[in-house]
Amino acid sequence: MNLPAVSSRGRNLALLAALLGWMFDGMEMGLFPLVGKDALGEWLRVTNPADPTTTIPDKPQVDKWYGIVLACFLVGAATGGVLFGWLGDKIGRVRAMTVSILVYSLCSGLSAASQSPEQLAVLRFLGALGMGGEWALGVALVMELWPGTSRTLLAGLIGAFGNLGYLICGAIAYSLNPDRTSTAQIQSWLTGVGVPADWASDLTANRNWRLLFLLGAVPALLTMVIRLFVPESDKWTKEKEAGKASHWAETDLIAVLIGCAAALGVIALWAVEKDKLAFGVRVAGSVVGLVLVVVGYLYPARGYLRRSGLSPEVRRRTLGRMLLAAGISGVPLLGTWAGLMWMYMWVSDLPNGKVYDAKPLMQMYSSVGAAIGCMIGALLCAPLGRRPVYAVLCLLSMASMIAFYRLNNEYNTAFLLSAGLLGLISASFYGWLPLYLPELFPTAVRATGQGFGFNFGRIIAAAGNLQMANLLRAFDDDYAQACALVAGVYIVGLVLIAIAPETKGKELPE
Repeated sequence: MNLPAVSSRGRNLALLAALLGWMFDGMEMGLFPLVGKDALGEWLRVTNPADPTTTIPDKPQVDKWYGIVLACFLVGAATGGVLFGWLGDKIGRVRAMTVSILVYSLCSGLSAASQSPEQLAVLRFLGALGMGGEWALGVALVMELWPGTSRTLLAGLIGAFGNLGYLICGAIAYSLNPDRTSTAQIQSWLTGVGVPADWASDLTANRNWRLLFLLGAVPALLTMVIRLFVPESDKWTKEKEAGKASHWAETDLIAVLIGCAAALGVIALWAVEKDKLAFGVRVAGSVVGLVLVVVGYLYPARGYLRRSGLSPEVRRRTLGRMLLAAGISGVPLLGTWAGLMWMYMWVSDLPNGKVYDAKPLMQMYSSVGAAIGCMIGALLCAPLGRRPVYAVLCLLSMASMIAFYRLNNEYNTAFLLSAGLLGLISASFYGWLPLYLPELFPTAVRATGQGFGFNFGRIIAAAGNLQMANLLRAFDDDYAQACALVAGVYIVGLVLIAIAPETKGKELPE
């Protein structure tokens, strides 16, 4: 069956919707690092040794739960990438993307009602399901609708708009500084639009962290635009008409849920107090859990490839590329989430770093640098090739992260500029990945393949995050030493890219 090509207007609308989706993804990812310490510090408190009549945040518990909530978010994103990637290959990119954005929007808004670290961790996990799915679906849709010559620019825009979300999130938090906008004024605005006075008081407590989470529900409005105006991928439609979409089976998702349960089980192993569970038991359980995660998350793709009648050689190559994509994605993700993201906790320990503006400004500088880096990371691939650019980014990211944590000793302008430089270099991968990953997989399994690859990298990052509390204890709560050590992960990236295929100048596989 010959289907009409998607119009220029349709491609533009799809690109706009996807870019807005990635922007809101960035807001979603930027929320918790910005407000996590305030939220957890509200619940996890101990008696103040200097004044027994007052309480202060329990720093070791706050660090522990910061890592746990980040890990839950990353596991949710990984699971969502697989589930929604499967759904996108089964029912279409547009319908699945609509559901994914609605899920993460609503769960972000509900996070404002959290009353404990456990509740916040659950809601961050659920919201991340949609956020992880939206990334894979949006990349597949845009790369399939736009001609191959546009792919490098599009990949850069994907990463840049994600970091624009971080910038907007930081700018909102910056504007809510009580020195610029009083709490009474914010409460007056809220009550003016019908929010009850006691709710307004809760939303503005502890540096407005609940209000910021509530703003994360705004992307839900985007789903109406997507459903009404965005066209489906003609490449996927042709696959459906050929009957290939029918090779996906709902029963395969049981394995994904088992893999997800295993990943959450690993988090639970490390969440238990260390005196209640032997270290060896934690390590052994983690190894078993990660094996179950790999098998479970790969199962839908294995089932599809088996039912589609493809040759054993093609099946092996596709599954091998999914594992390779996971490793290549996992390196920068681990560097970001177990390294860069902990600067939000570190800055408060630095001289001058306890001021309200420190975290928002740091996030704004870092995200501006990251947006520029994403464009550079993608555009350099056209003249230089995919593999050389990745290798150079690994070397530069390792050097810049070590320098950032070892050379800064106070919060000042130099600190902010170096945060921007670190963001520029380390985030360049997020312009590279949406270019390279779609080039590894044929249309029929593109959303699933790249969804698994990028989002399983988040499982790797989650495992690393769980160990940050142990690293901090080993280094006497010195964030700088612990995070500088994490930079060593980029050496693994150099090894992986050496065995990866070069895709420069090639069309997307059919």
